[in-house]
Amino acid sequence: MKTTSDRSGRLLRIHGLVQGVGYRNALLAEARRLGLDGWVRNRTDGTVEALAEGPTTAVNTLIEWARRGPPAARVSGVDAIPADSAAEPGFRRLPTA
Repeated sequence: MKTTSDRSGRLLRIHGLVQGVGYRNALLAEARRLGLDGWVRNRTDGTVEALAEGPTTAVNTLIEWARRGPPAARVSGVDAIPADSAAEPGFRRLPTA
């Protein structure tokens, strides 16, 4: 039986050439494939931000994926800080903030 300690949440901020290259849609697809809850959105400062919550191993897999991104992206860094649970189940794309 899994406990809540098997789950974690991380707020990601992805830096580099990550807008206009399909990064959000690719992250959305990867997060859904991993069964995570949360969201992804562009930021007006040129970064991409995502909240991912779910099994710790799946969250860590998404963070590793985020460091590479889709083929056209050029990721220069990923900040991943502990975060509260995603309020809604499923993974979605939010408007730019």
